[in-house]
Amino acid sequence: MDIFPISLKLKQQLCLIVGGGSIAFRKASLLAKAGAILHVIAPEIDENLKMLVQASHGELVYKPFDEAYLNKPYKLVIAATDQPDVNHHVFVVCEQKNLLVNSVDDIPNCRFMVPALIDRSPLVISIASNGTSPVLSRQLRTQLETLIPHGMGKLAQFSGEWRKAVKEKISNPDERRIFWEDLYASPFKEQVFNDNLIVAKQMMEDALAKWTTPKGEVYLVGAGPGDPELLTLKALRLMQQSDVVIYDRLVSPPILDLCRRDADKIYVGKSRSNHAVPQEGINQLLIQYALEGKRVCRLKGGDPFIFGRGGEEIQELVTANIPFQVVPGITAASGCSAYAGIPLTHRDYAQSVRFLTGHLKEGSPELPWPELIYENQTLVLYMGLVGLETICNRLIEHGQRPDMPVALISKGTTPEQKVIVGNLENIAKKVVQHEVQAPTLTIIGEVVKLREQLQWQ
Repeated sequence: MDIFPISLKLKQQLCLIVGGGSIAFRKASLLAKAGAILHVIAPEIDENLKMLVQASHGELVYKPFDEAYLNKPYKLVIAATDQPDVNHHVFVVCEQKNLLVNSVDDIPNCRFMVPALIDRSPLVISIASNGTSPVLSRQLRTQLETLIPHGMGKLAQFSGEWRKAVKEKISNPDERRIFWEDLYASPFKEQVFNDNLIVAKQMMEDALAKWTTPKGEVYLVGAGPGDPELLTLKALRLMQQSDVVIYDRLVSPPILDLCRRDADKIYVGKSRSNHAVPQEGINQLLIQYALEGKRVCRLKGGDPFIFGRGGEEIQELVTANIPFQVVPGITAASGCSAYAGIPLTHRDYAQSVRFLTGHLKEGSPELPWPELIYENQTLVLYMGLVGLETICNRLIEHGQRPDMPVALISKGTTPEQKVIVGNLENIAKKVVQHEVQAPTLTIIGEVVKLREQLQWQ
């Protein structure tokens, strides 16, 4: 994050605009809406801008910029002239005086940027691109305008009027947050939107009267194979409302960033032969935090019920009488194969697909080898990179042809995705040649041939 977004209170505060044209007027309009007192300095000042300044009880100075004018207690300064050298001079002087300064459409001469705004006062949403693409910010604002009801401003105002009462009733800040989240998920919100404030007031009073300390809950959430856009809507919602997030190494950083910012995030590892926290410890963490009344998100790469030990964790929760929800995720086999352009089934090549774990137990894979030797079948191996050579040799020994196509998909669906194609006989050597690293998915079958035609990533 290259910029730190803040909301600045400017009501009855002095703000200076250098420049008197249409650009200066646009910026002045935003400052005026925030209640600022406007001062404008320029040799010529647009008539609309002049009226705006007068309405704010501000000051008009008809002369070129003079740094002596900065001796007044300005909260911020905007340089909006059509002369780059003047704007630069304003920036330099403001920097010397530690004044917040913005030069319109001139990133190097800005200490702050003016974002695109969605105004649902008192709710205000800003969208900023660090000055790199203001048009894109405005387009996003337009899209969000259609998604955010105008009644959100009324809801924010109504909530603010009850904030003190809720705080007095519910002293714990985490519990207060849960109270508001539950309230906003109820019909209460629509009553405020429709100006049924008497009904909304009664609903608020009832909710406060019935409030009890919430019980903890565990969300077993599949995070998918890596691309954050593959998350389900329910997964994102529960990630956003969780107090604690317990995650492993297969959860990509962009997905983790989508969790609630102030949630406690606990890394439990789960890489081969190196578990930061053993499975028994993870089970205990889920129970411990839930018993404390927390909403716990157990965030797993892929799908929690496909080689994710989700079933084991749920068994422990059932035994401990902990309520839980399970949110399926796009498993690595589906996501990685799709991003690699390899369909797992195809009428001409494969009429079935089998998911297998490539983990070796005591150095030897325990797989039903005879059942795997079938021409029109796709095999998908999870966690099979270390034992790949052994697995390929076993398949050949049990009758599979050595030239059966094989694809390795490393870090699938992410920007670092790498796909290596070979066959049973040579794929293990290619792991070394191409320095393939985990997490890696292995696909074995004739469908691998389709990658050359269908790859799109």
